Amino acid sequence: MPNVIKIGITKNNNKEIIEVSEIELIAGKGIKGDRHFQDYNDPYNQLSIIESENIDEYNEKYNLNIPYLKFRRNIITKGIRLNDLVEKKIFIGKVQLNVIDLCRPCRHLAEKLGQDNIIKEFLRKGGIRCEIIKDGKIFVNDQIKVI
Repeated sequence: MPNVIKIGITKNNNKEIIEVSEIELIAGKGIKGDRHFQDYNDPYNQLSIIESENIDEYNEKYNLNIPYLKFRRNIITKGIRLNDLVEKKIFIGKVQLNVIDLCRPCRHLAEKLGQDNIIKEFLRKGGIRCEIIKDGKIFVNDQIKVI
């Protein structure tokens, strides 16, 4: 069953993503305590998710060991192809999400990781962006279900 293997947030832009065991999500606002949390939050900034398998593949291809959270997404998953979920609704634990778009890599990520090939390598492997539909908490090991 697909599940959450890591969760990370940061209070400030450009700072290190800190690993946590749970996050509280508020519909229309984002993740409490995260850099993008605000009273009206663009759905594209509420939650980002990436597959561990894509990071593992990249690390293996380039003989690297970049930790999952260095890729600056809030949730790292295992066992699910995230690209297939765009325009679908999912549950992670009890939190309902609307998957709105792919999360494309950017120059900032390439600079943070010191890897010039990140944009090319993660163009369709950078994860997804989600709008929070139903408030709740997400925990490490929560299962992911497509509605």
